[in-house]
Amino acid sequence: MRQAARPRADRALAVVSFLESSVFPIPPDVMLVPMCLADRSRAYYYAAVCTAASVIGGLFGYAIGYFLLETLGRWVIDLYGYAEKWQAFEEAYAEWGVWIILIKGLTPIPYKIVTIASGAAHFSLVVFILASVTTRGVRFFLVAGLLRAYGEPIRDFIEKRLNVLGIVFLVALIGGFIAVRYLF
Repeated sequence: MRQAARPRADRALAVVSFLESSVFPIPPDVMLVPMCLADRSRAYYYAAVCTAASVIGGLFGYAIGYFLLETLGRWVIDLYGYAEKWQAFEEAYAEWGVWIILIKGLTPIPYKIVTIASGAAHFSLVVFILASVTTRGVRFFLVAGLLRAYGEPIRDFIEKRLNVLGIVFLVALIGGFIAVRYLF
């Protein structure tokens, strides 16, 4: 908590968020949570830093997949144990690209795999950015909002149920798209 309250902690949060989206194994939540608890009035600022840096890091991961798949990209994929699953992931990505970005950005599956796969598939960069801003923003702003509103008591709830909250949001999002398509 002391480290989280330091004046330059937001820069460290940005670096971790950037790296987590392309190569680093530790999610930014380990910094975001204590920083929001240390200064709840800045929770949304921290979420914005986390989101922006994560999306920019995602662009770096996209570039790895687009330009360096056979070298750095394969190394990252192997490092996280996705080598055997890569072919199936590529096939699913070809069919469900934007949904994979939205879903995986909210789950514990390493986001760096999604960013690299997006580049490898030459997925639309504009759609990738929009989906990344949406999914990463929802994740980080949800955490920050809950911490800002409820403080320390919500911490355990978030740590245990973040994935469930993300899935509930995703179901609501998909349900909204289906409702708009078929009802309007």
